[in-house]
Amino acid sequence: MRKFDVGVVGLAVMGQNLVLNIERRGYSVAVYNRTAERTEELVATRAAGKAIAPAYDPKSFVDSLSKPRKILMMVKAGEPTDELVDKLLPLLEKGDVLIDGGNAHYEDTERRLARAEDAGVYYLGTGVSGGESGALHGPSIMAGGSREAYEIAGPILEAIAAQCPEGTCCAFFGPGSSGHYVKMVHNGIEYAIMQTLAEAYDVMRRGLGMSPFEMAEVFDSWNRGELASYLIEITGRILRRVDPESGRPLVEMVLDTAAQKGTGKWSSQSALDIGAPAPSIAAAVFARVVSSLKTERLGAESVLVGPDPAISANRREVVDNLSSATYVAVVGAYAQGMRQLRDASEERGYGLDLAEVARVWMAGCIVRAKLLAPITRAFKDRPDLPYLFLAEPFRTVWVDHHSGLRRTVARAHGAGIPVPAFSSVLDAIDAYRSGRLPANLLQAQRDYFGAHTYQRVDREGAFHTEWESPAQRGKS
Repeated sequence: MRKFDVGVVGLAVMGQNLVLNIERRGYSVAVYNRTAERTEELVATRAAGKAIAPAYDPKSFVDSLSKPRKILMMVKAGEPTDELVDKLLPLLEKGDVLIDGGNAHYEDTERRLARAEDAGVYYLGTGVSGGESGALHGPSIMAGGSREAYEIAGPILEAIAAQCPEGTCCAFFGPGSSGHYVKMVHNGIEYAIMQTLAEAYDVMRRGLGMSPFEMAEVFDSWNRGELASYLIEITGRILRRVDPESGRPLVEMVLDTAAQKGTGKWSSQSALDIGAPAPSIAAAVFARVVSSLKTERLGAESVLVGPDPAISANRREVVDNLSSATYVAVVGAYAQGMRQLRDASEERGYGLDLAEVARVWMAGCIVRAKLLAPITRAFKDRPDLPYLFLAEPFRTVWVDHHSGLRRTVARAHGAGIPVPAFSSVLDAIDAYRSGRLPANLLQAQRDYFGAHTYQRVDREGAFHTEWESPAQRGKS
């Protein structure tokens, strides 16, 4: 019986495309799916003449693999992944490798890793970014977990990953859930950048009355400069697409409610847990939450009055300022994500190399962008860099473009156009660059009602003040 180099479980589009990618790189692949129809579909439509073999039950699937077995799981995060691990672990032997390529929550990855280790099986929690096209042609791959597992399966992962001038966009980032944590923050950055571009679109649409085609020209121009990126590129393409049914721009026919799969929320929750300042990622998550309240928003539109959204300033000036605002906000999204990874690495013992993280994102993934080259250099030059805007060229980006961001936020607020991503980036940087913040009043308030104590500016120690006289305490 022929033995195959690697197995893939889960044959939705991402899984199927990864199978084809792996086989194209010279590896033979055994495939299995919970429902046989998906397996049969792949075999009938895409596997002819290829080193791809179907299996229709877990045991025959595992038995068809060469040792040490290498199995890539491409199933939904959560319970489906646990169910699959339950099925596979009893069939595996010491030294076999399980690779979770889904968007797993990092705490689930820690739990599964410990369980696999107890069974003598190696485990990799592996973030895979790039969507359907990336899966087929080369994704960005972020692995973490067992170093021994990566030594066995890493050559396959590196072979199928995207390539950039700095090498393959695949790396082992460290122990435990490091790979899935990096992927989670990648998605958080993705949320923040997408929200930024949506706000730029809204300022041009409602504020300036620009057509989708005119806006596409703006995004295309940005994509020819320092902001060149996958997300800006596809935004221009989306704005040019015409709906064949109505003849109108397709974007205008899309309902204004945005869904989410949880990674942005997880990223924000973890940032709060570890005390990492990532407000723009959280603002993007909440913007999607508000978008889902479509019926309520329609009702509130006629009740809660606001200003005319039209912006009367010169169009070219507004768009130039908007370009500056977008530049700072996009850099701000990366800055916040990298800071979160830095703090999480210290908190969780990942030992992350942030220059390597940025390098792996240069191609294949959704946040790939021209900016990632200088981001990589910044962290190579200073691995302990606490905040991206402290390094060049990003300090100069702030100096040259913060005025445009301020004008954009002011104009949008004056017109009643919500810009939570732009606003949160501006507030975050203004707070970070403030040598003194009003938190002294907050701490005094905490001490007043809860005796939480405070520190003083003139001497060491913890202090508490009796803020009320005995008579006042009796009245409260």
